[in-house]
Amino acid sequence: MRITTPREVAQQAGNKYLGVLVAAKFARYLNEFPKDALRAAVQGEEKLTTRALDSLVGGDLNYKLLRRRRSEA
Repeated sequence: MRITTPREVAQQAGNKYLGVLVAAKFARYLNEFPKDALRAAVQGEEKLTTRALDSLVGGDLNYKLLRRRRSEA
């Protein structure tokens, strides 16, 4: 099992907090797929968060930051 360090995440995402948020969002996205399709696509029994962090650190995951709109109250 490979351990992903916060430094590796920070190198890809700018900082470790943003990297963890991006990976968590991607893991939630992966969770929407049927379990059989995910097992066929990737060998091994890794958790979805581990897969998401590996994708981020490996440079396979692209993301875009969007500015938040303020509601006019």
